[in-house]
Formats: sequence, C-alpha cells, structure tokens
Amino acid sequence: MKIRNYMMLVCATVALGCLSCANSKKTSAAEGETTEKAVQVPAFNADSAYLYVKQQVDFGPRTPNSRAHDLCGDYLAARLESFGAKVYNQRADLTGYDGKTLKARNIIGAFNPDAKRRVLLCAHWDTRPWADNDPDEANHHKPILGANDGASGVGVLLEVARQLQQQAPAIGVDIIFFDMEDSGTPQFASSMGDDSHTWCLGSQYWARAPHVQGYNARFGILLDMVGGKGATFLREGYSMQHAPSVVKKVWKAAAKLGFGNYFIDEDGGYVNDDHGPVNEIARIPCIDIINCSLTDELSSFGNFWHTLDDNMDVIDRATLQAVGQTVLHVVYNEK
Repeated sequence: MKIRNYMMLVCATVALGCLSCANSKKTSAAEGETTEKAVQVPAFNADSAYLYVKQQVDFGPRTPNSRAHDLCGDYLAARLESFGAKVYNQRADLTGYDGKTLKARNIIGAFNPDAKRRVLLCAHWDTRPWADNDPDEANHHKPILGANDGASGVGVLLEVARQLQQQAPAIGVDIIFFDMEDSGTPQFASSMGDDSHTWCLGSQYWARAPHVQGYNARFGILLDMVGGKGATFLREGYSMQHAPSVVKKVWKAAAKLGFGNYFIDEDGGYVNDDHGPVNEIARIPCIDIINCSLTDELSSFGNFWHTLDDNMDVIDRATLQAVGQTVLHVVYNEK
C-alpha cells in the first residue's frame, strides 16, 4: 500500500410490554422482562493464525509470476476449501507499473453462499517485489518475505475461516485474498508521478468484475499489517469517509473485548489500499484495519515495512489475537 498524507494525528436489553390475562373472577397482570440471548462468539486461536502466517512465509516471497506465488495460491485455495468454503479462483493478466504482464489470482472463499445477508472480509496475499524501503540500498531490488505485510492479514482470516466451519454465523461471509496489492511503482523508479493506479491491481479487477454477478455485501473489513509487535490501529481516513458506522462498530467491539490499546480512539491519515476499489468501484462500504506506528520515526507502518526485515521475527500472537477476536465478534453479532 502507499501512504496518502499519513498524519499521526449490549446487547441491548429489550423491555417487553406487560402481558395481561384475566378470568371471570379476577384479573392479574404479569410483567416480564427478557434479554436477548447472548451470541456465542468462537474463541480465536492465535497459535493457529501464527502457523498460517508461517506457512505462507515458508514459501518465500509471493511475488507475481513466481513459483512461490503459484504454490502459495494453491495452498490458500485448498485451505479455504478444507474449511467448507465454496472457492473461486479469479485469474487475470494485469499490467504492472512498467508495462509487464503479471499473472494475478484473487482467491475467494464463500461461506453460506446462498445467504442474502453477507459480510466481506479481505486481505492481500502477494508480497512486495522490491525492498525499496530497506536502509541498505543494495537490497532495494530484492523481494520481501512479507510476514506482516500480506501474510498476517491472510493468517488471521484463515483462522476466522476455520471458526466459520465449526460454528456458522447468522450471515453469509466472503473471504477474499486479493492479489497484486503491493506491486505499485517502486521508489527507485525513474519517474513516479501519480502512481496510485499501479497499486491494488487485484482489488481493482475484482471490484469491476466480482466473482458473482451483482455481488453485494453489507460492509467489508480489510486487514493489512495486523500482526506486528506493539501494533496500533487508528481510524484510517478513507474508512471514515466511506464507512464511519463500520469503523465505529469495529472499534466499539475492540474496546468491549479489552483491546483498546491496539484499536486507538484517534483518527489517522489516508492510505491507498484494497478498500479503495471496494468502496469506490464496488460501492461496498469497507474499512481498513492497518497498523499505524505511534512511535517509529522512519515509517508510519513500522521500521520493517517494505524491507528484508519483514519476517516472522516481527509477528506477535497477541496482535493477531486482538484483531482476530475483534473480527469474529463483529461477524457473529451481525444479524
């Protein structure tokens, strides 16, 4: 993803009306108050999510047109299918920033595909072909492992998918792994200009040609860089612009679950990410849960962002837990 002006900037209790009954001799009033049955939300397993992150990283950099990309794509599709999803593989030849043809593959898992009421969960599964933010210029043309930037969001959603199989929610859920989010113009390119269109190619394609004709969802949640140690998530700008009620729903859930130290009650900046095409082309209100460092001076996304240091050493089970449990809470409380 590319930074856009990134600034540091009850269940309700329902009182039922009195029920009255009468007989020929006397009348008695009976009043009752009932509470909506609490929704049983599955427990997110951070160890399981961590393993899914590692299994992706073990393939190596998942850059378009590489063997690792092909193998990991097959792995992700097989995982979703094993969890009971109806799987769609959306393949397309897309054009990179330099005119090169890239073999893209969006992977979609539909749970309860016949349900009309649906929620979209998404993350990108590709990795940056260039470590163009690495402090060592000699590494700028090397691909990154993308443990946090790519694999973490996918790992969380694979664990969510496993829970969806074990306990079905009241709604349909679509999990989309977008391809080619991170193939945007590198910093070492001779001319960058307005390169916003070179990012998020997979989500742009899906938004124009979804896996199901006329596809719609109540809302979407994008996960990007959601596994780093000490991660913090601010209310991203485009999310607030297009889907403020969804932001409120998610941040409220996180606070209720005790994850307010991760989901900070502050506005962040604007990020060009996969939720952009979902909002602007598919017209589905979608938010971005994305790390925004409150302390790192080198990058808002952490000092390992787009460097060779984005490996398993930066992944923290506690962060995966906070994000995963919050997402499950939102999904299972949707009616």
